[in-house]
Amino acid sequence: MSLQIELEHHRKTLIVRLNGELDHHTADAVKTKMEEAILRGNVSHIILSLKDLSFMDSSGLGVILGRYKLITAKGGRMVVCDVNPAVYRLFEMSGLFKIVSVEDDESRALQSLEVAL
Repeated sequence: MSLQIELEHHRKTLIVRLNGELDHHTADAVKTKMEEAILRGNVSHIILSLKDLSFMDSSGLGVILGRYKLITAKGGRMVVCDVNPAVYRLFEMSGLFKIVSVEDDESRALQSLEVAL
């Protein structure tokens, strides 16, 4: 299976929706698209919506961690939302939830960022 990447700008927040599998085959495409959007646009924060992400491996964790470092270096935050149980477990085991916020859905993620502004 492949991966579809949908990017949407909402004020200074980049919403990234992933649909499919984030693995070593698709990680570079996600990395490139997110970095281009961050560097090209006026982006301060990232919301990563994983509602339709069916699989993720360590390559995906690397992509997320790298973009987290990029956005926090600009003084921003990353929020992950709509995480399915398998991906949630991977986040837990990796310790990523210690640094990245998690919300139930996109609207709550946006609210959490707007409160922080």
